Amino acid sequence: MDSSLVTGAWREGDPLGARKFADIGDITLDSGATLPDVRLAYETWGRFDGANAVLVLHALTGDSHVAGRARAGHPTAGWWDALVGPGKAIDTDRLYVVAANILGGCQGSTGPASRDPDGLPWGGSFPALTVRDQVRAEVALADVLGIDRWRAVVGGSAGGMRALEWAIERPERVERLFLLATSAAASAEQVALSATQIDAIRADPAYFDGDYYDGPQGPLQGLDLARRIAHISYRSEYELAERFGRTVQDDGRFAVESYLQHHGAKLVRRFDANSYVVLSAAMNSHDVGRDRGGIAAALSRITARTIVAGIDSDRLYPLHQQQELADGIPGSGSLEVVKSDHGHDGFLVESEQVGELARQLLG
Repeated sequence: MDSSLVTGAWREGDPLGARKFADIGDITLDSGATLPDVRLAYETWGRFDGANAVLVLHALTGDSHVAGRARAGHPTAGWWDALVGPGKAIDTDRLYVVAANILGGCQGSTGPASRDPDGLPWGGSFPALTVRDQVRAEVALADVLGIDRWRAVVGGSAGGMRALEWAIERPERVERLFLLATSAAASAEQVALSATQIDAIRADPAYFDGDYYDGPQGPLQGLDLARRIAHISYRSEYELAERFGRTVQDDGRFAVESYLQHHGAKLVRRFDANSYVVLSAAMNSHDVGRDRGGIAAALSRITARTIVAGIDSDRLYPLHQQQELADGIPGSGSLEVVKSDHGHDGFLVESEQVGELARQLLG
């Protein structure tokens, strides 16, 4: 691990890559606080014809780089490159695809690593966000881009949370909805796992209450550990047993231990510890029924033609959570089950099955 690294966030002066930026002004948050001068980084593919826009929403540690190769400004290839592009399931020859880095993120959108009105990094003073706050920023982005109605809003995991909020809060702006491996509300177990990851970051001696950007090193060990905890829940017990079993490497480490350490180290190089804390806490806030008369009443507001899909081996977002969505959304058919050994990450890995569902929805 690079001991000189403070954050893997994209920061002013770094290569732009394919990013574009939209200044959307001040956002009033659910907390009552105002987040000033908000900017969202986003990318687009295809050409807008007034009625073909698709919003693709990323999960916790994703970003706007949905499709395309790794290059300067984008340390990894597009996270859904198998699905988005010319002739692919989300066909950019026909559709205008928009993907924004989430509010509170660290790849160009306003977040803890961004500069506050005083010109210093927000750090630990960055305000708490909810999923609804993040969607409020995305609505403002759509306004800036002149998109009155999405042909479809697509999201998995945390992206599915935001897709749900879009369809409930702005039903007139969402024609079709694709929800993958997500839920109507964060469960006690999901909150517990997420809160433990947050605590791992905050316990790192280099965290300094979130004000580490001008220090010699960021809370890399805490972020690494948080990712390892998360990654256990992202994969299935069956897959881990089949791939690694009790194999011990020449260096004395269990193979599964080395695998988790590899994924922790990868995230540290492209993510920010504060963003991980802010975004995880926002996911814990997720409850579409809050102040709407409960989950059933909230889901009944959705008018979009909807496909709900879950992963049969997902232990983080088990199928009963997607069944609740499929049963409660008027425009939904029966629950679609993606078969996978890969657990929650199946929504990213099983491109053929997920792609076929996307084709069915998008026509």
